[in-house]
Parts: sequence; C-alpha cells; structure tokens
Amino acid sequence: MFDLNQIRCFVAVAEELHFGRAAERLNMTQPPLSRQVQILERILDVALFERTSRSVQLTPAGRSFLPEARHLLKLAGNAALVAKRVAAGKAGSIRIGFTAASAYSFLPDLVAACRTQLPDVDLALKEMVSGEQLEALGAGEIDAALLRPPVPAAGMGFFRVASEQLLAAVPEAHPLAAKDTLTLDDFIEVPLIMYDPYQARYFHDLVAELFSGAGFLPRPVQHLTQVHSILALVRSGLGLALVPEAARNLHATGVMLRPVAARAPRPVELFLGWRRDNANPLLPILRDIARGLPESGARS
Repeated sequence: MFDLNQIRCFVAVAEELHFGRAAERLNMTQPPLSRQVQILERILDVALFERTSRSVQLTPAGRSFLPEARHLLKLAGNAALVAKRVAAGKAGSIRIGFTAASAYSFLPDLVAACRTQLPDVDLALKEMVSGEQLEALGAGEIDAALLRPPVPAAGMGFFRVASEQLLAAVPEAHPLAAKDTLTLDDFIEVPLIMYDPYQARYFHDLVAELFSGAGFLPRPVQHLTQVHSILALVRSGLGLALVPEAARNLHATGVMLRPVAARAPRPVELFLGWRRDNANPLLPILRDIARGLPESGARS
C-alpha cells in the first residue's frame, strides 16, 4: 500500500511537471523523489508520467489519479488539524450528565458559555438523577456530572456551582398567597405535594429534614419527581410544596412563590463532579468555564 510521502511526491511532480523543481519544493534532492514516484507506480501497477529527456507529462492514469491524490493529502491535513485541536481542547466532544432541576438555572448558563468559548466542541447532554450520574461517571459513559450531594470523594473531583433556597409554592387563590413570607407553621395540617423518596431522594430528605427540625411533618398527598410536575399540581389546588429557587425560571402560571422563614435552613446545592483519571482534554476547560459562572440560585 502506498504512503502519504509517495502521494506528496507524485502531486509535486504532477503540478510542477519537472522533477528538479518538485524536489526543491519538497526540500529534498531529486534521486529520492524519483524513487518515491517509481515505488508508487509499482504499487499502483500503472505509469503515472511520460518521461523524456526534455519533458515530463502526466499519463491518462496520472491525470485521473491526481485529483484523488490531492483529496487524500487534504484529508490527511484535516485529520492532523483535528487531532491537534482536540489535544488543545478546541475541538472534540464532552458528555455531561445533569439533573432535571439543574436545567432550570445553571445548565443553560453553562451550555451558553460553552457554545461561546468552545464553538467547535460537541456537547452531549444526558438527563439523569444523581445516583445514575455517579454510575455513569464510574463506567466512563459521561465526562462530567451536575449532581446533588453527597458526592463521594474517592477518585472524584468536584466543586459547588449553585446554592439556593427552598421557596413555598402556593396556589394563586390560596389564602397563604397573600403573605409576603411564609413560616413553617403555615404548613401545619396543610396538604403537601412531596418529593419521591427514591427518584428525588435529595429533595425529599431536604424537605423532611426542614420540617423535622420544626417538630412536625406535613401531610403528603402526592410524591413526585419533577419540579414542573409539582408546580402543576400546586396550580390545581391539590396542595402546597417547597421548590428550589430556580423554579422561578419556569414562570408557572397560577402559582405564587414565597420565601420561607426558617432557622438556618440547609440550602439546595448543585455540584460539578468528574473522575480524576478522566483524560479528556476538554474537561479542564469545562471546569474553568463552570468556575467562571456566578454561583447563584435563580437565573433569569
């Protein structure tokens, strides 16, 4: 099989129609250039040039082969350029897992920043709960994860990218909607739309811990996973709920979001996590982009 050096020599001679000028162009002497062309002709089993003492001309086979040879050199050059850009973190792909609630606030900002700073990079986004993201990181199926705590320290790197408070979601027609700020006591004997203890365990435990500290547990009427579904049931009047501050970005009609006065409530946190042995050259750049974004709860 021929190699790129032989193709390069053929193209130079075909364009110059002179072995001496082609050798100068390739910064080599004429004898090795002639040998490379002869080897190529033996491999292809065709004559590419008609040679006389006064001229060099392409044969019909040579003229047919020339555009294909140029195309091969272009492909090789592009492949080398892509490899260099990937190694430099300017091209390639990176796979990011994310929780559904992170798509309400931090994720859109991260994606927008990546599109600006890494326009030639493919972002592969996968929505998963935090436990699934940790499994996917361990299996090498994703490069980075936007997940909820706790994040295991063994073999992992991580830092917090968002911190926000829980807000009370109240039906617009509910008497409590008239209050600027609610207290936990407002939830006593009030139907509560709660988070699923398995698929939304982080939010379930966060809300349960908040009310446990107040000395009571509200009466749950439904257990759901997604914040937008919870807001839909709040709008229906089925009950109240506690949702992350980023839920403001959903602009749910018929639902009022109010702060809740509580003693030292634990914030809702989101972390960017990755495996320390991940060699994707885009991963350090993604981390720098994420660090450069403001850490806040609700972004509009």
